Amino acid sequence: MAIGMGELKKNLKIEIQGVPYRIVEYQHVKPGKGAAFVRAKIKSFLDGKVIEKTFHAGDKCEEPNLLQKPMQFLYFDGSAYQFMDVENYEQIALNEDQVGDAPKWMLEGSQVQVLFHNEKAISVEVAQVVALKITETPPNFKGDTSSAGKKPATLETGAVVQVPFHVLEGEVIKVNTQTGEYLEKVKA
Repeated sequence: MAIGMGELKKNLKIEIQGVPYRIVEYQHVKPGKGAAFVRAKIKSFLDGKVIEKTFHAGDKCEEPNLLQKPMQFLYFDGSAYQFMDVENYEQIALNEDQVGDAPKWMLEGSQVQVLFHNEKAISVEVAQVVALKITETPPNFKGDTSSAGKKPATLETGAVVQVPFHVLEGEVIKVNTQTGEYLEKVKA
C-alpha cells in the first residue's frame, strides 16, 4: 500500500528504495509561494543512520514488510550474536551492526524482539526497562548518602550507568534502555 505525503506522521514505518525507515521527526511546511511539502528526519532500520528527506505532493512511499518476533538471546560467539526463535527453536546469528546497542542490556537467556524485513533479520530491540545487577561501583563515603550526586556503576552486561551514592555493589537496579538512566532499586 502506497503512503502519500499527507499520511506521514511520527513513528510511521516507510520503505524508500527497498530500505525500511521510521519517521523520527516531521514538519509540514506551507511556504507563501509554491506547493506545501513535508520535511522529515527518517532513521534507517538497517544501519541506524538518520537522514533528512523532503516529501512533495504526489510523492509516494511504500509500507515496509516488517515483522517483529520474540526471540531468546543465547550467547555471543566472538563474531556474532546467537538468537533462538521461542516458537520453533530455529537459531539465527546477527552481527554487531545489526544488534547495535542492545548487548549493553542483554543477558544470556533474556527475551528480545528481533525485527525482520522481507524475512531477513535486521535489528534487535530490548525491553524499555531492564533489571540488572551491579558488579562494580565505588564505595560510599560518609555524608554521600543524602546528596543528589551520582557515581558510575558497572552492570553485569558491562554497561556503565550513573547511580545515586546509596546504591551498592551487588544490588539489582532497573535501567531505562532508551536513555541509559537509572530508575530505581529492585526490592528484594
